[in-house]
Amino acid sequence: MKIYTKTGDEGTTSLFGGQRLLKSDLRIDAYGTVDELNSYLGLLRDQPVNANRKEILLEIQDRLFTIGSILATVPGNTKVKIPLLNESDVVLLEKEIDKMDDQLPPMKSFVLPGGHESVSMGHVVRTVCRRAERLVIALHDQNPVDLILIKYLNRLSDYLFVLCRMMARELNIEETPWKPRM
Repeated sequence: MKIYTKTGDEGTTSLFGGQRLLKSDLRIDAYGTVDELNSYLGLLRDQPVNANRKEILLEIQDRLFTIGSILATVPGNTKVKIPLLNESDVVLLEKEIDKMDDQLPPMKSFVLPGGHESVSMGHVVRTVCRRAERLVIALHDQNPVDLILIKYLNRLSDYLFVLCRMMARELNIEETPWKPRM
């Protein structure tokens, strides 16, 4: 199988189920951003500070492929077999958030991203996740998607924020509180 098909040379791509869309279509942008998120998450998984979290991060990457598959399928097409995203996937993120949060000091202000390359990378991943969430919400406004996709991406961005705080703690990096100038 060749990697190039030449079918997209004029700016279109095919969804699972055969429908062709412009590569600039909101649906393509949404699942493309989920793919970008997955790539950044792979970088975050490869950080030494996350060695003990590789399994959960791999699980999340798998779920992101699931979300991409759902978004890349012609809506309503029941002939194409795609994996499912379930409420249990959201619950897993919540449990992981709670485990980390139990070990962290309470937040008293917003925290500025940074302090260590791994923490900064985590915040980049978090913001890409938020962008993916916004695009899926915009797509939902045009053409309804299963709300579990939005819920999962929302919870994932929460997970990533707490993960950044946890990495800072494990790396002995002091969080920088935001002190608004008044």
